[in-house]
Amino acid sequence: MIDLHTHSLFSDGELLPSELVRRAQINGYQTIAITDHADISNYDFIIPRIVKACQKINERKMILAVPGIEFTHINPEDIPSLSKEARMMGALIIVVHGETIVEPVEPGTNRKAIESDIDILAHPGLITDEEVKLAAKNGVFLEVSSRNGHSLSNGHVVKLAKKYGAKLVLNTDAHAPDDLICIEKAEKVAIGSGLTCDDFTELLNNSKNLVKNASKRT
Repeated sequence: MIDLHTHSLFSDGELLPSELVRRAQINGYQTIAITDHADISNYDFIIPRIVKACQKINERKMILAVPGIEFTHINPEDIPSLSKEARMMGALIIVVHGETIVEPVEPGTNRKAIESDIDILAHPGLITDEEVKLAAKNGVFLEVSSRNGHSLSNGHVVKLAKKYGAKLVLNTDAHAPDDLICIEKAEKVAIGSGLTCDDFTELLNNSKNLVKNASKRT
């Protein structure tokens, strides 16, 4: 299992980074990205600490821990500059909190995120055809989510991604230990979203390639 969207107690998660990684290891994970919620007020506090935590965790060779950030409920116009600064500070995976149907995210977030130097648009809700086309062009991955609420629009996201050739990844958006899932559960989520077993294999490869490319930034 490769999960590129999780949270520790540096934002609204329940676990320290080391606890989160240990729980993921027990669940059979190979790789986990720690992508705590951030906006203009706290990203410069969170990113260095996640980077340090991942470095220490990786020295122990448990599983691969990847430092990241999830920009959440921010002014869409701030996404490009914050993403650039996050890269410079060592965030290897940049997630933007998309326009999920269960939260009042500011309209225009999906579009501006896709136009920016980010990796994953999380739970993008009722994303438009034009936005999915742009995601395919710009290489931004769209998320299939196993999280309650955010997962309600998985079928819509999958349908348009397959239509326009946008790449997908499957993440948990884990905030608590019970949010982490095994590979068998991940496959069920994918199939329930309208994907095939072959599509699920492609999702796993997308995540592997995303991590591989991110590691080249170090």
